[in-house]
Amino acid sequence: MKFYISATGIKKVTISNPGVGIGKGGGGCAAAAAALAARRFSGRTLLLLLLLLAIVLPFIFVRFAFLVLESASVCDSPLDCMGLRLFRGGDTSLKIREELTRALVEETDQDGDGSGKKGSLESFDDLVKEMTLKRRDIRAFASVTKKMLLQMERKVQSAKHHELVYWHLASHGIPKCLHCLSLRLTEEYSVNAMARTRLPPPESVSRLTDPSFHHVVILTDNVLAASVVISSTVQNAVNPDKFVFHIVTDKKTYTPMHAWFAINSASSPVVEVKGLHQYDWPQEVNLRVKEMLEIHRMIWRRHYQNLRDSDYSFVEGTHEQSLQALNPSCLALLNHLRIYVPKLFPDLNKIVLLDDDVVVQRDLSSLWETDLNGKVVGAVVDSWCGTNCCPGRKYKDYFNFSHPLISSNLLQDDCAWLSGMNVFDLKAWRQTNITEAYSTWLRISVSSGLQLWQPGALPPTLLAFKGLTQSLDPSWHVAGLGSRSVTSPKEILKSAAVLHFSGPAKPWLEISNSEVRSLWYRYVNSSNIFVRKCKIMN
Repeated sequence: MKFYISATGIKKVTISNPGVGIGKGGGGCAAAAAALAARRFSGRTLLLLLLLLAIVLPFIFVRFAFLVLESASVCDSPLDCMGLRLFRGGDTSLKIREELTRALVEETDQDGDGSGKKGSLESFDDLVKEMTLKRRDIRAFASVTKKMLLQMERKVQSAKHHELVYWHLASHGIPKCLHCLSLRLTEEYSVNAMARTRLPPPESVSRLTDPSFHHVVILTDNVLAASVVISSTVQNAVNPDKFVFHIVTDKKTYTPMHAWFAINSASSPVVEVKGLHQYDWPQEVNLRVKEMLEIHRMIWRRHYQNLRDSDYSFVEGTHEQSLQALNPSCLALLNHLRIYVPKLFPDLNKIVLLDDDVVVQRDLSSLWETDLNGKVVGAVVDSWCGTNCCPGRKYKDYFNFSHPLISSNLLQDDCAWLSGMNVFDLKAWRQTNITEAYSTWLRISVSSGLQLWQPGALPPTLLAFKGLTQSLDPSWHVAGLGSRSVTSPKEILKSAAVLHFSGPAKPWLEISNSEVRSLWYRYVNSSNIFVRKCKIMN
């Protein structure tokens, strides 16, 4: 054994045992080193553990908070739902979705027809208060929410329906400015000799029956509309002097109509204005016309009564057609007299019949040169959009195909030809029985309970002219501009020869489509003193 003492003091004492004693002494040192390493390892582990807990604990806290919030709406007690859900978030969402779906289905089954019940909440704020204050479970939430949504849906549908009805009612009226124009022209007719000038002037009377001229027929009681039709036709004609216009109107409108074209004769070609009271028809024709009007009134009244009995609850997709059929124009005499055009103009052989709600954008002269191939009427049948759509409506929009008389004569998906701009070969018409067939179909409608077609003059006309129609190029006539929305592209509208404001929204009404209204108004004579005084351009 060796014993060392330091010279600077007893600061370190070293005892060593060489030989055998060295093994024991070395074993003690190794044990001490191992103990020191263990103490160092334990401290490092504790530090890492604390650092790990500092990172993980916030996530655990947030997860626990979410589970508590979810449990409040799913379970009766948050503690009941903790269990294994602490690390099974996907199952929680799935359970909530399944519970909500089950509650909605059960609520629908209990509700029966799905119409909901009265007393549901009015707003989303009310729903939040209901759920917060009364601490409803998810079943109650589904029930209250469904009732609220159904009630809102009924209100929206009711508002849309009423808006559609009011829109159609607005189309039935006559604007104040048009009343003003008629009254002022009537006054002018009584005080101004020029307004009573003969139409046409004596030197042009021979043109009224000359087949070398282009004869245009307009049946209307609207002075402003007739002026636009003639103005647009003349301005776009290559040779305006070749046109002769024949206006047929009622007794009430004859005076202002005559006054307008007598005063504005300098800018117009040959115009003939004739009132129905000036025709001297045989008694047989008068009786047929009377019978025709009475049957159309019966069809109209039946349609109106059916709508009233059903409380105006239309089948989806038929709202506008049903309301449009109630338009008073369906009973207008001038609309139904088209079937008697050959008798109105016995000296003419070929005419173009224009409605008063059209505007002309191209020269129409080539229409009189169109070969109708022995047919009576030339009309647009095909559409610019191809074979998948129609230029107007299909037969099923006019007729009741559940009746065998209709289904055996027409195909419901065929396109009906457009009226409003048509070429008529009156000479070929007189060789047929079209007018008689029209009257026959009216009598058949009466014997069938007035159930064959919608109110209006066009359905029986389509039946009477079956097989006698020659198709024209679709660019001659684009219709539907009087609808709530215009579907025709701008390039189609620009290239069309005739634009037809078919539908309730006529261009002179405030409800007309602002996108296409200007196409009509640019042909209104804004410099005319009566147009300015009646503020028509405003």
